[in-house]
Amino acid sequence: MKITIKDVISISYDTVIEHISSFVKSIIEKTSTRIVVMGLSGGIDSSVLLAILAHLLPEKNVVALIMPDSRSTPEEDVDDAINLAESLGVKYHVFYIDKIVDSYTIAPFVEIREDMATGNLRARVRMNLLYYYANKYGGLVAGTSDRSEILIGYFTKYGDGAADFLPLGCLYKTQVRELGKRLGVPGRITSKPSAPRLWRGHTARGEIGYDYEEIDLALYTLFDLKLNIEEAVEYTGLPRELFEKVLLMHRASRHKRKTPPIPILPWLQNPILEI
Repeated sequence: MKITIKDVISISYDTVIEHISSFVKSIIEKTSTRIVVMGLSGGIDSSVLLAILAHLLPEKNVVALIMPDSRSTPEEDVDDAINLAESLGVKYHVFYIDKIVDSYTIAPFVEIREDMATGNLRARVRMNLLYYYANKYGGLVAGTSDRSEILIGYFTKYGDGAADFLPLGCLYKTQVRELGKRLGVPGRITSKPSAPRLWRGHTARGEIGYDYEEIDLALYTLFDLKLNIEEAVEYTGLPRELFEKVLLMHRASRHKRKTPPIPILPWLQNPILEI
């Protein structure tokens, strides 16, 4: 038996849309939210999320913030984001974050360079803006992270990983692409290579070393089918190194998927209780 990426993307997208829509509606109803704010990059995840929200909520209740940094964000991504927001009729704002990022320079102690630290700073600056806008206008922040990114920790802690709810967190990246096609997201976006653009020339393939078709197939066999590495290699034909890397990324990023640890005093069984 051969397991391929077709097994990953062959799901009922009508059911997906129904469940995600029900999920978003329940969040809105429980919180009496006035607006939903989200970051729009021109990439696949944020574009699909915007398409879902735009069809589900009144136009005035959805706000997209487009937050490029001219040193790392291609103008075509900005154009794709603007064109999508306009085609869906939702409110959007464009904020170039260059000056905000530069304001963190404290020479000679801190210098803004094109590296991971600056990339993570860009992600956190964007989340600051999203929460400022949401807080000012009584809204919630909808996160754009998908299941692939969550499982391998491919997001910035307290950056794009911070949100009030994650509507796409149940879908692998390749499934999000398929959903985008069904929702009418432009082909230039659904076919665009995954690229966080946290620094100049930054792409997922360049950083991780594998495409999401390979990553998702590895995640699917390990987490959904519960196969061990030997079985996964046999049934997919993918290299063992991929599965080892995926598991390493998952384990190393556990702290990103948990709240900060709290010491437990001898007389306290549960320091934080859900009510």
